[in-house]
Amino acid sequence: MSVASSDPVSDNLVVFSRMARCSVSRVVLLLLCCMHLSAAGAAVYNIESYGARPDGRTDASRALASAWSAACRSPEPATVYVPDGEFFVNHAAFAGPCSGGRMTVQIDGTLVAPSGYTGSASSGGEWIVFDHVDGLTVSGGTLDGRGESLWTCKAAGHGGCPDGATSMKVLNSRDVVISGVESVNSELYHVVIDGCEGVAVQDARIVAPGSSPNTDGIHVQSSSAVTITGASIQTGDDCISVGPGTSNLRVEHVSCGPGHGISIGSLGKESEEGGVENVTVSGAAFVGTENGLRIKTWGRASRSGAYVRGVVFEHALMRDVSNPIIIDQSYCPNDGGQGCPHQSSDVQISGVTYIDIQGSSASQVAVKFDCSASKPCSGLGLQDIKLTFDGGKPAEATCQHADGTASGVLMPPSCL
Repeated sequence: MSVASSDPVSDNLVVFSRMARCSVSRVVLLLLCCMHLSAAGAAVYNIESYGARPDGRTDASRALASAWSAACRSPEPATVYVPDGEFFVNHAAFAGPCSGGRMTVQIDGTLVAPSGYTGSASSGGEWIVFDHVDGLTVSGGTLDGRGESLWTCKAAGHGGCPDGATSMKVLNSRDVVISGVESVNSELYHVVIDGCEGVAVQDARIVAPGSSPNTDGIHVQSSSAVTITGASIQTGDDCISVGPGTSNLRVEHVSCGPGHGISIGSLGKESEEGGVENVTVSGAAFVGTENGLRIKTWGRASRSGAYVRGVVFEHALMRDVSNPIIIDQSYCPNDGGQGCPHQSSDVQISGVTYIDIQGSSASQVAVKFDCSASKPCSGLGLQDIKLTFDGGKPAEATCQHADGTASGVLMPPSCL
């Protein structure tokens, strides 16, 4: 059998052709990579390019607005970039919808609010607000609300003080990520999520003195599919508050203290309100707080139609918490109870489960279910509760108009 002879010239031509095709492919890939990097660079809008100065004095509000406007018009995903340094911001409003899909606000520096409470930020009720922005990421940085002047005014008790400004509001938006943001000394609430769907708050750090009034850490209302994970919250009011119209909320691995705990409510104040349902709070830790896991409704016949149902509180640790587990359907925050009708709450609470809640209570009553006489709590569940009082003494549980089941180790003994 004969073997065909090899043609060296033909073989070399084949090898050269393959090498040429490979080189062309590499060049094309390199060009595409360069084009991508160029496009990515063009989609970053640095606020210093629009006149912002990192001196903590020059108002960067207009620069932020200009950078956002340019980024929002971009046909591709875009980033508004706040570099390192202090940028004074009187007020910032970011509105959508935007053209290119995902919008990112990357903050490496600090945004500083006006030092007095008479500025437009305070009178407007909000300092930094995002509205109708679908596909939003707010990442890193510090928001300094400089609320000390307003707190002093309120503490003086002379009246005439404005309500204050929420440091950051996200309104009417979907697919939102708030990651690694630090909020300090807000005049009022630190972060508000209202009218949104699909929001993830990750690794937030919130700091205000325990004496600062109405400085809730994260407030969620009229929103669904919200997750809050890894937050560290020290504040003068609720660490996390859940308002009407909230559903499918999950809170995981949050530390709270000082503060008023994690609260669903208050509900039942207005004549028309949505309910709260499908809420899970898992792995929270409370240190020295006024409350731990709380549900609160106004003691009034509001006929609002509000309700609380499908709630799970699990794997929580308490240390010197005044009210570790509490349902308060006679809520009245006014001093001395003035202006409260002291009626039976119309808010129906059902299907609330407490699993593996451990630690110490600063008061003898560690579990308190003060439910509505006209609409008693139903379907409450206690499982493996281990709460002691004053260095290991037995704690107590009290129930009014509450029905449910209990299982596992129960300290204090169940009153259901």
